[in-house]
Amino acid sequence: MYKRILVPTDGSEITGKAIVTAIGLAKLTGAAIEAIAVKEPFPYSAISEMQPTPPQEFYDAQERIATQRVQAVTKSCQDAGVACNAVTVEALHPWEAILEHAKRTGCDLIVMASHGRRGVAALLLGSETQRVLIHASLPVMVVR
Repeated sequence: MYKRILVPTDGSEITGKAIVTAIGLAKLTGAAIEAIAVKEPFPYSAISEMQPTPPQEFYDAQERIATQRVQAVTKSCQDAGVACNAVTVEALHPWEAILEHAKRTGCDLIVMASHGRRGVAALLLGSETQRVLIHASLPVMVVR
């Protein structure tokens, strides 16, 4: 049925439920997991000298956090005996990066949490999950 399942992770508790669900589906169908963590780009401002965090320090922290998130998915997959490929990508809009990765890797299902940690932006602009649902051309399973 499914051959490649994409699981975006932001490290939140609800995302953990989506990971468990995706791994269960992968075991049932013999699918592989594609794990992705999206890193935020450096928040440049008009007054660049007043940045509280130097760009390289910001990039290093973003990479470290994203890598930890996808490594957690990889470990869960290994423990369950499910093949997993994990990547981190930088994107201004996580939903776009999720859909681009799904297309590029030939995923036939996206399993993601109903919401993650996107703060006030999620309230004002809508969640990343909602945007994936609106723009996806493949099935999306939303885990609550």
